[in-house]
Amino acid sequence: MNRRENNFLIAASGCCFLAAFAHLGCIVFGADWYRMLGGGEAMAQMAEQGLWYPTLITLTIAAMLCVWGTFALAGAGVIKKLPFTRCILVVITSVFLLRAFSFSALMPMFPGNSLTFWLVSSGICLFIGSLFAVGTKREWSRLTQANV
Repeated sequence: MNRRENNFLIAASGCCFLAAFAHLGCIVFGADWYRMLGGGEAMAQMAEQGLWYPTLITLTIAAMLCVWGTFALAGAGVIKKLPFTRCILVVITSVFLLRAFSFSALMPMFPGNSLTFWLVSSGICLFIGSLFAVGTKREWSRLTQANV
């Protein structure tokens, strides 16, 4: 593209794709990966039983992360801008930061997940959300200066 790339959004994209691959690893490698990555014992047991639910949920999360990574690349100027990129980047940022800070409210809904899972995953969401926030802010300013 003809403008300087946004390294914060490139890093956010990489994190999203890495997280998507980790989720896909749960599907490929099964219950042990659900346990190792903190998916909870219930998800691990359902995976062991060959039920479709863990696969569907995990594929949905992986697909969403891939879409978000693609929007980060579009916002960074690595690929062609996608429709509503700026607005979607704000939504993605908000989702990551909301997830990071609302873990204590979410914990009772997922009793099978350990405190370690909640702290680590919330820290990861805070990190990725911060990358999206800084990258989106920089992108927004650049677009405003260019009158685009």
